[in-house]
Amino acid sequence: MGIFDDVVVNAKSAAQTVGKMAGQFVDMSKLRINMSELNGEITKRYQELGRFIYEAKKAGSADEAELADQIAGIDDLYAQLSAVSAQYASMQNKVTCPACGKKMPTDSLFCSHCGAKLENAPAEPEEAAEAVEKAEVPAEPETTEVTIETEKTAEPTEEVKTEEVKTEE
Repeated sequence: MGIFDDVVVNAKSAAQTVGKMAGQFVDMSKLRINMSELNGEITKRYQELGRFIYEAKKAGSADEAELADQIAGIDDLYAQLSAVSAQYASMQNKVTCPACGKKMPTDSLFCSHCGAKLENAPAEPEEAAEAVEKAEVPAEPETTEVTIETEKTAEPTEEVKTEEVKTEE
């Protein structure tokens, strides 16, 4: 009966993991599509801006307010693209170098391409020590379940011991 319970628990765990990963894949696909649409819209706006400038120069008059509105619209699209790109990079566990634009793992302190310090670098050891000092101490020690497996022998049964260990932080 215990073996059957273990199989059911393992199957549920595997199904949850697969479901979570599928959800992440769908979310990342949506972000990629959104980035593609934003890039397409930016290209379209650049074409409209070029046509506007061409026609204004050809006619000899330029409407500065219309030009400013078109430029502001492109800037807004770039801001949206930057936000979506940052969200996509965070889902990939990557951070973008502010100097060269290359993507690096989130635990990197410096860019391996240009050497610039990364913005999302982990806290310095001194800051981490201060954060530990400021952390609240739990009222009761937490209990952690530890499973210790004994060596397999030629005997038909395998013995598994479970102990509760109290840890204090």
